[in-house]
This record gives sequence, C-alpha cells and structure tokens, in this order.
Amino acid sequence: MIRAAIEADADWITALWNDVISGTTITFTSTLKTPADIARMIATRPVLVLEDAGGFATFGPFRSGPGYAATVEHSIFLSPKARGLGQGSALMRRLMATARDAGHHVMVAAISGDNAGAVAFHAGLGFEMSGHLPQVGRKDGRWLDLILMQKLLTASDDANIAPADPV
Repeated sequence: MIRAAIEADADWITALWNDVISGTTITFTSTLKTPADIARMIATRPVLVLEDAGGFATFGPFRSGPGYAATVEHSIFLSPKARGLGQGSALMRRLMATARDAGHHVMVAAISGDNAGAVAFHAGLGFEMSGHLPQVGRKDGRWLDLILMQKLLTASDDANIAPADPV
C-alpha cells in the first residue's frame, strides 16, 4: 500500500537512504542523512512510502527562482525486497499524479550514469532523455556522469499517470 509518510517513518527512510549513500554511486552525495533531516523533509514536501519499509519517493524544487516553479525533481529509493515487483512503478505513478495535481508541469530525474536500471525504469514510465553530463559528479575517487530525463505531467498523453488518491 502507498501512503503519505509520517514522522514515525523517518528512521527506516534514513536507514534505507544511508545504505544507498554509503554503498553505491546511485547518489553522488557522501553526506549521510539523519532522522531529523528526514522528519524535516516529511514536514515540508510530499513524501510517499510503500508500507512495510519497502521504499519511498519524494519531489522538491528542480532549481530556485520563479521561472522553475512548475518543474520538480524527484528521488525514489526501494528496498531490495521491493524491487522488481512493480511497486516502484506504482509509487512513481502516484508521485507523478501528486505533482501534477499540485500544479507542476515537468518532473525531472537526475540519474547516475552507473544506474542503467534507473534509466530503463524511467523510460518505462514515459520519461525521455533530456541530457547527458559527462563527469560532473565525483564519488569514491571516480568521476561520474549524470543523465537527465524528464516527463511532462500535464501533456495530453497522461497514460502513465494514474489519478492521485488522497494521501
């Protein structure tokens, strides 16, 4: 089941995110999250979770300034037990609907060049390649590429976005 995150979810979200930070190049950051960081995120932006600590997704501003107000960038992290079951797609469809219903026009995915699975996942949801920035990130002594993909949320073809349920 997908629902809105509550403050009580902060501990498991922190643990999941920190596993990704410390063990992969899926994210370029090396700064670990704290439960207080996650509680602030839950209080200030939409965060959706899969029940039983299966994963979470959120979105926030893409860039600062009023010209970008209708564009958001998202993050999605799934636990190993939730991968490959269609739950990530369901979570993203709900997140896209939430963003669209909040008046956002475009959702951006900023994907590590090391994460071919995420590129395929987003393509399956109708995201299109919009940029490839070679060697803009650095982690674990390596230069990393950033792949940008985007999805128009208010386009005439909303086949991959289900209506948002109240969360």
